[in-house]
Amino acid sequence: MVAQRRPYHREAEDKRRQALIAAALALVSEGGSASATVRAIAERAGVSPGLIRHYFAGKDQLIATAYRQLMTGMTTDTAVALTYAPAEPHARLVAFIAATLRPPVVDRESVTRWAFFIQETRRSAEMLDIHRQTYLSFRDHLQSLIAALPEPRSEAQLRQLAIACNAVIDGLWLEGGTLPDAFAKDELVQIGIRSISAMLGCDLHHYLLLLEPPQL
Repeated sequence: MVAQRRPYHREAEDKRRQALIAAALALVSEGGSASATVRAIAERAGVSPGLIRHYFAGKDQLIATAYRQLMTGMTTDTAVALTYAPAEPHARLVAFIAATLRPPVVDRESVTRWAFFIQETRRSAEMLDIHRQTYLSFRDHLQSLIAALPEPRSEAQLRQLAIACNAVIDGLWLEGGTLPDAFAKDELVQIGIRSISAMLGCDLHHYLLLLEPPQL
């Protein structure tokens, strides 16, 4: 009787690949490209430098993968709020906005990493494309929530409102992550909801009062 091989190999491969991405993100936080060298990334991940080539075409691809993971991870963390939000469209929009302006999305490390990666978009077409894709993914998600509101709007209006609302969220996220001690608890959420309410011409604050973060 031949024993079945257990899927340890694939799990180990995935863990090593993820360890390299986590190491790159950590080193970027600590000192940008000067700190995130191939040798330093490999040492932080506990692997040999040559192993990076096994999982990635090189350091640039590893950095690009780390950037994509950072941005998609924040969108995923935000979208989790919709799993417990009521079905009412205004409430769902409020839950989404509030999640973008609270931890773990508002986070000093995330802002530090983003600041490094955004500089890389000037020299790398791949990094710029990742920025474009992840920006549009978040903005399209926001636009779909605005489109679900009962107020009739054209596609052009929905697009412009999504761009404007996204800009408000981005600005508050940036300041909240850079200066976390400068704002009272949920002050960013209150400002964001009030500003977006004005742009959309509806009272979203009422729905914020009905929503509470899940008790974990």
